[in-house]
Amino acid sequence: MAANVPALTFVVLFLPFMGAVFAPVLTRRFGDKAAWLLALAPFLAFLHFCGFLSEVAAGEVVTGGYAWAPSFNLSFSWFLDGLSLTFALLITGIGTLIVIYSGGYMKGHPDQGRFLSFILLFMGAMLGLVVSDSFLMLFVYWELTSITSFLLIGFDHGREKARRAALQALVVTGGGGLCLLAGLVFLWNITGVTQLSLLVHTEDGLRESPFYLATLLLVLGGAFTKSAQFPFHFWLPNAMEAPTPVSAYLHSATMVKAGVYLLMRLNPVMGATPAWEILLPFFGGITLIAGTFLALRQVDMKLMLAYTTMASLGLLVMLTGFGAPHAVEAAVLYLVAHSLFKGGFFMVVGTVDHEAGDRNVTQLRGLRSAMPITFAAAMLCALSMGGLPLFFGFLAKEEIYAALAAGNPRAVFFTGLAVIGNALMFAVAFAIAIRPFFGPPSANPKSAHEGPVALWLGPAVLAVLGLFGALFSGLAHRYVSSPMASAVSGEKVMIDITTVPHIGMPLVLSVITIGLGAFVFWRLDDARALMVRVLENLGPGPDLGFDHFVSGLVRLSVAITRFVQPGRLEVYITATFILLALTLLVPLVVFDELPGMPAWPENILVQEGAFLLIALIGIVAVLRAKDRLTAIVSLGIQGFAVAVIFLLFGAPDLSFTQFMVETLSVVILALVMTRLRLSPADHRPRRQLLFDACVAVACGLGFGLLLLKSVEAPFDNLLTDFFNAYSKVIAHGANVVNVIIVDFRGTDTLGEIAVVMVTGLAVLALIRVRAAKVTVSQEEEGR
Repeated sequence: MAANVPALTFVVLFLPFMGAVFAPVLTRRFGDKAAWLLALAPFLAFLHFCGFLSEVAAGEVVTGGYAWAPSFNLSFSWFLDGLSLTFALLITGIGTLIVIYSGGYMKGHPDQGRFLSFILLFMGAMLGLVVSDSFLMLFVYWELTSITSFLLIGFDHGREKARRAALQALVVTGGGGLCLLAGLVFLWNITGVTQLSLLVHTEDGLRESPFYLATLLLVLGGAFTKSAQFPFHFWLPNAMEAPTPVSAYLHSATMVKAGVYLLMRLNPVMGATPAWEILLPFFGGITLIAGTFLALRQVDMKLMLAYTTMASLGLLVMLTGFGAPHAVEAAVLYLVAHSLFKGGFFMVVGTVDHEAGDRNVTQLRGLRSAMPITFAAAMLCALSMGGLPLFFGFLAKEEIYAALAAGNPRAVFFTGLAVIGNALMFAVAFAIAIRPFFGPPSANPKSAHEGPVALWLGPAVLAVLGLFGALFSGLAHRYVSSPMASAVSGEKVMIDITTVPHIGMPLVLSVITIGLGAFVFWRLDDARALMVRVLENLGPGPDLGFDHFVSGLVRLSVAITRFVQPGRLEVYITATFILLALTLLVPLVVFDELPGMPAWPENILVQEGAFLLIALIGIVAVLRAKDRLTAIVSLGIQGFAVAVIFLLFGAPDLSFTQFMVETLSVVILALVMTRLRLSPADHRPRRQLLFDACVAVACGLGFGLLLLKSVEAPFDNLLTDFFNAYSKVIAHGANVVNVIIVDFRGTDTLGEIAVVMVTGLAVLALIRVRAAKVTVSQEEEGR
C-alpha cells in the first residue's frame, strides 16, 4: 500500500460525520438539492474502498490505525478483508443512493437538514463498526448505531407511535449491546487479544475454554437483538414508523445486518461447535418462519417488507450456524442479494406512498402506466427476491439448497423451513410488485405520477445490480463473494455458481419453491385471512410483552426507590454504616483473615495511658449527654486526645491536622445546631438505641480488626524511600508530608477541598432556609 493510504482511510471513515455537520447548513442554502452534494461523502468513501478490491481478492488484508491508549493495548484501528470490505461497499454504495433518495422523499420538509444529518451520522457509525479491528472501537460504533437509529426511528417525534418505536429499539438493542460488551471482555480475557485481526489466530483456545458457552451466549445476546432474531424481533416491524429512507437503509441493508456481520466475523473462532450449530439454526429457523407468516398477515407494504426482512435475517443466521459445506457461501450470496433487492423494494414502496399517497396493497391498483420506471424496478427486485433465473437472488437460493439438502433428519427439517420461507417471500414479493401496478386504476389519495429522478434512481440502480451481478457472476464472485466467503470460513473458498441451472436437488427444490410461492400468491387473500385467525388465537405476542416488561420494571424501580430512599436522613446514614460494617467484617471472617490478639506493651508511658483514658471518658460523655450540643462538645474530647497520641508517637503534622479538624468540626457543628434550634431530646426508643449501638460497635470493631491485620504484615518502606528520594528532586520541597499532600496527592487534596466547600455551601443554605422560614412565621404571627 502507499504510505498515505492509512491516513486517507482515516479521513474516509470520518467523511459521513463531516457530511452530517454540514447537512443542516447546506440544506438551508440549497434546499433538496443539498442531498446531491451530501451524497458525495459516501460516494467518495465508496470509491476509496473500491480501490482495495483487487488487493483483497488476492487474499490479502488491509490494516491500519493509530495507538489510542498503548498502555491498555487500545487502538483506533481498522481491518479490511473480504467480509468487512463487502459491508463497507454496501454501506457507502447504498448509502449514496439513500442520501439522494432522501432529498427527493423529504423535499419541502422543514427538518430535512436534520434528517440528512442523522442519516449520515448513522452511516458513519455503521461504517466504523464493520471496519473496526479493536474490540473497543467495535463496541463504541456498535452503540453509536443504536443511538443514531433511535434518532432516525423517532424522527417524527410528534407522533406517539414513533416515540414508542424509537424507545423500544433503543432498549432492545442497547440491552444487547451490554451483553456484547461483556462478551468482548470474556474474549479479551480468554484469548489475551483485543483486536479481531489477531483473534483469528487464536485457533482452538477459545472453543476449549470453560467460559466458551458463557461468551457465546453473551455474543448471541448482542447479535440477536441487533438483527431482530426471535424473540427480540418485535422492534424491527415497529421501526417502520420511521420515514421510508430509514427503513430502506437501516432496516434492510445495513443496521439489522450488524448482528449477522458479528456472527460471520466470529465464525472462524467460535463456530464448528455443538452449541453454535444448535443455537444459530434453531433461532434462525424460528425467525425465518415467524417472519414470513407474519408478513402474509399485513396489508401495509412497508410492514410486509419489514417482516420478510426479519425472515431473511433468520435465514442468514441459520446458514451461518448450519455447519454444512456451502452454507457459508450461501449466506454470503444471500446477504448481498438481499441488500440489493430489499433496499430497492423499500425505496419503491416509499415512492408509491409519496406519489400515490397510500401503501395499502389491497387498495392500490393500476399504477403501472403512471409510474413505469418504479414498476420496472419493483419487478426486477421481485424477480431477484423470488429467486428466479438471471438474478443474483437465484444464485443465492440455489446455493442455499445445495448447502441444506441432505439425507439426515436435521438437514431435511431445515431444508423444509427454507423452502416454506422462500416460497412465502416469493408470494410477498410479487404481491408488492404486481398488485399495486396492475388492474383498473383505483381512487388514490393523490394523483399518481412518476417521481423525480431522486426517487427512482436508487431502486433502479439496485434492481439492475441484482441482474448484472448474476449475469457477470464471475466478476462478482472474484471480487466480492469469494473473498467474503473466505473471510467467514477462515480458509480459502472459491464460489463458481452461475445463472445456468444445474440439474439436481437444488433445482428441484427451487421449482417446488416457485410453485408453492405462486400458489400462495394466487390465494393471497385466503392466506392472509388464515394467518389473521391463527395469530388471533395465539394471543398477544412479545410486542405487548415488552410493554408489560417496561411497566413492571418501572413499578419495581419505584418500589425499590421508595424503600432505599424514603426521604429520611437517619435511614441513609444507618444503611451506609451497615454496609460499611459488612464490608469490613465479612471478608475478614469469610477468608479467615482475622488478626491475632496483640500483646500488651510492657513499658507503656503514663501520658499515653492517660490520654487513652481521656479518649474513653470522651466517648462515655457523648453517650451520657442530655442534649446534642453537649454531645458535640464531648465528641471533641476524644478527638483532641487522639491528636495528642499522634504527637506522642512522632507524627506532629498529623497531630496538627487532627487538632484543626476537631476544632473546626466542634465550632461549626455547634454553630449550626444553635441556629437550627434542633430539639435537645433524643426520642429514639430503647430498641432503636440498641440497634444503633450494635451498628456503631460493628463499624468500630471492623476498623479496629482491619488496622490490627494491617500492622501484622511486615512494614514495606518502598513508598517511604520513594518520597524521601524524590520530594526534594521533583517537587522541590523539604517537608515530605506537605509535598505528598500538595504535589503527589494534589488531585486528592483538591477533591477534599471541593467536598469541604460543597458541605459548607449546603450548611449555609440550610441556615438561610431556616432563617427564612422563621421570618415568614413571625410575619404571619404579626398579622
